[in-house]
Amino acid sequence: MFIPSRFCGDLKEVKIYSFRLLFQIMEPEKDACGQEVWAYFKRKAGFEIVERDDGYFDVSSGPKLYFSEYEEWVDYEKKAMEFVKGRVLDIGCGAGRHSLYLQNRGFDVLGIDNSPLAIKVCKLRGLKKARVMSIDEIGKFAPNSFDTVLMLGNNFGLFGSPQKARELLKKLYEITSPKGLIIAESRDPYKTENPAHLEYHEFNRKRGRMPGQLRIRIRFEKYVTDWFDYLIVSKDEMKQILKGTGWKIKRFIDSDGAQYIAIIHKQTLE
Repeated sequence: MFIPSRFCGDLKEVKIYSFRLLFQIMEPEKDACGQEVWAYFKRKAGFEIVERDDGYFDVSSGPKLYFSEYEEWVDYEKKAMEFVKGRVLDIGCGAGRHSLYLQNRGFDVLGIDNSPLAIKVCKLRGLKKARVMSIDEIGKFAPNSFDTVLMLGNNFGLFGSPQKARELLKKLYEITSPKGLIIAESRDPYKTENPAHLEYHEFNRKRGRMPGQLRIRIRFEKYVTDWFDYLIVSKDEMKQILKGTGWKIKRFIDSDGAQYIAIIHKQTLE
């Protein structure tokens, strides 16, 4: 899924996508994101409407990024690939662009997504290991199942809230190897001068939510998702969320704007 950066910042070329994993396996009539991916895979042009719970809405530029090749990626995303090691779990894999790139480099990769159509597209594109699975189910994996967890494409936001983030980070701690890594992308919600976004930050504060905790739903043709939370955080906020989970920032990879990728490594839980 793609959401224009106008929802949380001002860099129009940066997309926010892959919200599908926030809830249970997607029902067909609610799988707007999977339908969009499937349509593009079948060579059908399309776009999506993104609606925020304060009434703000916009139209995305479409699903092309889901299918982009490595040569088309932004530099900071390419840099993040250099940190990948061992067995890989790609959370919110979408059409599988990261998973397929790493598989072609010889990595053992499992892509998960709760959109059945997205997983179907992954398999048709050649991804060997792809599973329809919600982020809430990651605790079902055995301990030491993965060495690297990918949460690219702003997929740190799939945690939805700081409370849920800490719960799921602890589960990721259990299913990764002693030297496990999380490679996660987000964007600083405060790097904006858009009055609508600044008002939304205040709206969230008044109802006890983090300023960058979006509540949105997605429409594509006749399909529409349920409302769901998606968490956009600054670097300092990410550090605070990680406290007590067994994970710590190793380094940040910056873009030219509000986007960034965090390389997060495992610590000893006290």
